[in-house]
Amino acid sequence: MNCLVVAATVLELKPFIEHCRSTNKLDYIDLQLDFLITGVGQLNTSYALMKHLQVKRPDVIIMAGIAGALDRELNLGDVVTVKQESLADLGVLEKDGYKDVFDLKLLASNNFPFKQKKLPNTFDVLMQRTKLPLVGSITVNQITSSKKTAALYQSKYKAKIENMEGAALHLVCLKENIPFVQIRSISNYVGERNKQKWKLKEAVQNLNKELIRLIESL
Repeated sequence: MNCLVVAATVLELKPFIEHCRSTNKLDYIDLQLDFLITGVGQLNTSYALMKHLQVKRPDVIIMAGIAGALDRELNLGDVVTVKQESLADLGVLEKDGYKDVFDLKLLASNNFPFKQKKLPNTFDVLMQRTKLPLVGSITVNQITSSKKTAALYQSKYKAKIENMEGAALHLVCLKENIPFVQIRSISNYVGERNKQKWKLKEAVQNLNKELIRLIESL
């Protein structure tokens, strides 16, 4: 089985890559690993994934990355699996509030691969394999630095975390019918830009521990 491991930055995968270089466990399972660093954001991720698929089609794709938490019940350093993605900042802010592309009737809410305005992960077995809490997520182009906006997104999309690449993964994999799973570790709370309070190091460490466990269970 070929597994493509995807991340936006090398930082998010560095411990896992180092683990792969030092362990022989992967020699005893039927698994070939490829790595893809896409760059930050939906555009880079979409392009990088489609470019890779032109050369090689994996049996499964795993995205691993850090995220911000909209839900304060999540702890910094927690690792979760994304069950669905929403496009949070694709729309317009009008006098009567924010309207996304679905509210504006520019995109049908159930036009495949969307389902009720969301991009779901339909590969339940893979999500269950992670043994991590399942959460809804939003994908944004601009990191949310306002608590008011964070509250709006959490209420509108019923999301617990925010990232910048997940929707691209979900859309590409759903359209190409490639099994996938996305795991994220919480580095900070959305709406708070005080980086002294972030736990980036712990988030990366915990993310990679879960990634190693997941890969070795395939």
